[in-house]
Amino acid sequence: MKQRIAIDMDDVMADTHAKFVKLYLEGEMPLYTLDELKEKSFHELFDEHEYLALSQRVYEPGFFADIEVMEGAQEVIAELMQKYDVFVASAAQEFPNSLREKWDWLQRHFPAITWHNYIFLGDKSVLNTDYLIDDLPRNLRTFQGEGFLFDALHNREDTQFRRVKSWHDIAKALL
Repeated sequence: MKQRIAIDMDDVMADTHAKFVKLYLEGEMPLYTLDELKEKSFHELFDEHEYLALSQRVYEPGFFADIEVMEGAQEVIAELMQKYDVFVASAAQEFPNSLREKWDWLQRHFPAITWHNYIFLGDKSVLNTDYLIDDLPRNLRTFQGEGFLFDALHNREDTQFRRVKSWHDIAKALL
């Protein structure tokens, strides 16, 4: 029996941060440059009102539909599928429109992952896989297997988990 890997979508398979940056830069008179937005997290740069305004965009229809795939994700996941049972574990219930949009996104960008291996949930502590690749330390803290923290501006201070900076790093660790 193959070992199992659960992979988060947002900021792991899908470049959700880049979508937020694009929306921000297209907005009314952005205060920060693309370079600044690559150096610091939204929490570090924005005041509470600015952060709330941008983060509310996830509730808009279409937000999750056109997010770019993380560089290297398709190739490495295809290789992982040769060695592991791969599941996509995404907290889709938090945002009402995201369930359908995430389903469609997976069908379009990762057609080899069957819908049987989609897990849309709220609490990832129920996952029973050998590995979890996620960008949120809180999800790894309650996970029983081995966790990999996918590098992001919002988690760079966390040192509790094994950090992977790219899909290339995941390939080196798991293939």
